[in-house]
Amino acid sequence: MGRTGEMILGILGGVFGIVAALLVLFIGGIGEALEVSGAETVTERGLGALFMGVLGIVGGAIVDKNNKVAGALMLISAVVGLILVSGFWVLSFILLLVGGILALKNTS
Repeated sequence: MGRTGEMILGILGGVFGIVAALLVLFIGGIGEALEVSGAETVTERGLGALFMGVLGIVGGAIVDKNNKVAGALMLISAVVGLILVSGFWVLSFILLLVGGILALKNTS
């Protein structure tokens, strides 16, 4: 029961990540509609970020059952999401990074 902080950080980081991914998908969709060069890449990165947001939520949700796996999922989601959509992912990166480190640091 002592993992509430990590759970909240993971779930919030994932939710903000999904919002960021949807924003990137929206921008990529507009670019594709206007036939802008490279818009497909933006859309693909948005889909990857969407998956990373879900992965962060899963990490936050399972932190009570297996904190090591949950921490690893949150850290992977934080780093890969930041690589995929950079500036859009900053808030999610911070939340998922802190949640992942706390989940790995605190052993039960």
